[in-house]
Amino acid sequence: MDIKTTSSINSEILHDNLKKVFGFNKFRGQQEEIIRHLLNGNDSMVIMPTGGGKSMCYQLPALLSEGVAIVVSPLIALMKNQVDALRAHSDNESIAHVLNSSLSKSQSIQVKSDISEGKTKLLYVAPESLIKEENIQFFNNNQISFFAIDEAHCISEWGHDFRPEYRKLRQIMDNISDSPVIALTATATPKVRLDIMKNLKIENSKLYLDSFNRSNLFYEIRPKLDIAKQLIKYINNRKGESGIVYCLSRKKVEEIAEVLQINGIKALPYHAGLDSKKRVAHQDAFLMEDCDVIVATIAFGMGIDKPDIRFVIHHDIPKSLEGYYQETGRAGRDGGKGDLITFYDYKDIEKLEKFLQGKPVAEQEIGRLLIMETIAFSETSICRRKYLLHYFGEEFDAEKCKGMCDNCKDPKPTTEGKEYVQLLLNTIIECKERFKPKELAKIMIGESNSLIKQHMGQIENIFGKGKEKSIQFWHSIIRQVYVKQLITKEIESYGVLKITKNGKDFLINPFSFKITEDHNYDLLSHKPSTSQKGQALDSHLFNILKDLRKNKAKEQGLPPAILFMEASLIDMANQYPITIEEMSQIQGVGIGKAKKYGKDFVDTIKEYVEENEIERAIDIVVRTVANKSNDKIYIIQSLDKKIGLEDISRSKSMTIGDLITEIESIVESGTKVNLSHILNEMMDTEELEEIHDFFKTTEKFSFDEARTEFEEDEFSDEEIRLLRIDFISKIGN
Repeated sequence: MDIKTTSSINSEILHDNLKKVFGFNKFRGQQEEIIRHLLNGNDSMVIMPTGGGKSMCYQLPALLSEGVAIVVSPLIALMKNQVDALRAHSDNESIAHVLNSSLSKSQSIQVKSDISEGKTKLLYVAPESLIKEENIQFFNNNQISFFAIDEAHCISEWGHDFRPEYRKLRQIMDNISDSPVIALTATATPKVRLDIMKNLKIENSKLYLDSFNRSNLFYEIRPKLDIAKQLIKYINNRKGESGIVYCLSRKKVEEIAEVLQINGIKALPYHAGLDSKKRVAHQDAFLMEDCDVIVATIAFGMGIDKPDIRFVIHHDIPKSLEGYYQETGRAGRDGGKGDLITFYDYKDIEKLEKFLQGKPVAEQEIGRLLIMETIAFSETSICRRKYLLHYFGEEFDAEKCKGMCDNCKDPKPTTEGKEYVQLLLNTIIECKERFKPKELAKIMIGESNSLIKQHMGQIENIFGKGKEKSIQFWHSIIRQVYVKQLITKEIESYGVLKITKNGKDFLINPFSFKITEDHNYDLLSHKPSTSQKGQALDSHLFNILKDLRKNKAKEQGLPPAILFMEASLIDMANQYPITIEEMSQIQGVGIGKAKKYGKDFVDTIKEYVEENEIERAIDIVVRTVANKSNDKIYIIQSLDKKIGLEDISRSKSMTIGDLITEIESIVESGTKVNLSHILNEMMDTEELEEIHDFFKTTEKFSFDEARTEFEEDEFSDEEIRLLRIDFISKIGN
């Protein structure tokens, strides 16, 4: 064998190098046994949860072996992170290298030179790099200690992140060397790990299976309501802590990152659509704690060595439980508590199902099964930890969860639902199995749409048979019956429901069917009351704030509306902000105006709340991201660059009037803009000061007041509007 045997690597050497190179006093779990097995020249399959120390199982033996170990890895970011970590442990900068498409020709030559000279002990490669003939020839001329297949679930078609190029690895490795193989992953069901071992031809190798249980992680599913408010409120309550927010699409990543940023949270986006330089910069900012939250697609996280991630949030339901387990496993790797929150809306499931349309039948079947498991996990009333571990083939006593999931902490009520299931199944049969869940739920409560009306003559006997229950109830029943496989969905028929053999058997011999009701989450009871547009809920407080504004405006010699617009006072009387930060969230305020004028208002509101024992609405108003369709960010940047109105309006296909309206909304929200280059061309300094002086004396500093005061041959509508905007920007913001 190319690799040293255990006879030459004794326990003392292993422990000395563990301490000397990596700084650890002892091995974790089965690490030492796995390392010895590999050093003895044997193949192995390692299933170890995220944070369990998988990388040590091939890094340490590589350092102790003759030749170079080839580590197959799916992501460039993962490779870079591990190489940087290894170099940090060594005074040899060439100890580890990557060989992938990101390298220049000269860099690739240097890597191969270091390998030939014996300086490099670990080489991280992508499957695409392995298959190149020039690389195969190079590896044939060098000593390969072993192959490590990291993230080995990518091999399996049943895995959550299948990559076809991974299926060719065995053939590629056979062309290079007969060195031992170690395959590693954090997520593999019994079916997936069998597929991995079979494909790599290591079926008879030793399987090392660690427990999937992460006792320090709290699992929770929440309804997807007012998602922006929930995210902002939750993250603000975890100030200074690191977290990840996962989204399914790049567009949603960008959108959520901007929402968090504009609400004062240090967040950055991460997805495959960003250029590599920006991705690396954002990843490094997260690792160096220059940003608290990364908003990402699943492209982020593999191999990221950040032990103190305190929360992982899924904005969208994951495609599979394997993906969910791997992504949530990035929290609490230091042993501290990690909170895992997933926002669940069945509409997200329907989106995932739509992605399957048009794919090969086999791929559809796999996708449907993975989605079904995700729904079942989200809908289940049993211990989520027990459900998740069972999925990975591990039994778990729910008593040991100790309230570390929402279902154990706050159990869902269950009731007998046999009669509802019978009614649903009979309705599907009466409908000739031609409706999707959305229509079926409507039929149950007696609502119709154009499609239902077309078939009303055939379904009138069962139309409205379940109207004593809500449409949400019937949607929940449909999902629970689907999970129990009494019904199925025809993906190619756009989700039409069909009765399965199990469903037909149930109708012949009905059995007890416990149904669960949704949690009554606190967030639902904390929604602020609604009011008519432009009306304060607390008129008494509104009048107090209006008097305060008037007095403060007189002290500063400014129109009252410069301090805060009336709409802002109304929002204060609805939301009761008692800190400067909360004040900055109020409509038309922003952080600058809140700091400049907000203290007296905040103090007054706080005193009012305490005296009247007011229970405040917890969800404060969320500042929204500048509307991309109106290009507000572009407008601000263009004005800063001293670009003229005509050029801005032309580039965005807007009229001058619409452009000025956009600028008005920007400054009224508390943001400064630069109009000096425009106004200096339009009028002299005396005219500018004349308008500014006028606005200081008005009650509302409105356009109408100025229009009445000045003749049209003196100032045009456009000039007055721009001067008013400039006044608000300079004096108010």
